[in-house]
Amino acid sequence: MLKLATIGVYGFDGDSYIERLRQADVRLLLDVRQRRGVRGPDYAWANSLRLQAALAEAGIAYQHRRELAPTTELRQLQYAEDSRQGVGKRSRRELAAEYIRRYTAEILDPADLDLIVAALSDSGTAALFCVERDPEACHRSLVARRLVEDYGITVEHLRPM
Repeated sequence: MLKLATIGVYGFDGDSYIERLRQADVRLLLDVRQRRGVRGPDYAWANSLRLQAALAEAGIAYQHRRELAPTTELRQLQYAEDSRQGVGKRSRRELAAEYIRRYTAEILDPADLDLIVAALSDSGTAALFCVERDPEACHRSLVARRLVEDYGITVEHLRPM
C-alpha cells in the first residue's frame, strides 16, 4: 500500500521537523509551494536551499512540484477571505469555499497525479509539504484527498507534537 503524509512549517523548528519526518519514515518530500521561502527568522530553516541541505543530510529526497502550487491570484483570493474573517495565515483553520473550487478546477483537475503516484515508493513514505500548520487550512489537503479518492493511497497528516 502506498503511503503519503502531509506536513507544514508552522509549529516546527528545523530539528523537530526533520525528526517528525523520520518518525513517519518519510523518504521523499514533495514541496508544493509556489515560492519556496518562509518569512521570519523562526522559519529560515524552511527556505528552499537550507531545507534541501537538511533533508539531504537526513537522507530524505526532495522534489519541487510547482505544478500543484496555487497561483498568486488564488493565494490573494484566500488572503482576502482571511482578512474578511479576521484571521491570519498562521491562524487559519480552513480554506475558503471559492478557493477550494478554483484550486480544484484550475490546478488539481488538470494536474497529472500519475506523476506524483509514480514518485511514491512501496518502502517508506512521501510527504506533501507546504507552509500552514493544519492541513485543512492548506491546499496540500486537497491534493491528498484527491490521491486517496483516485488512487486509494493512505494519508497521515503530520503535525507538531
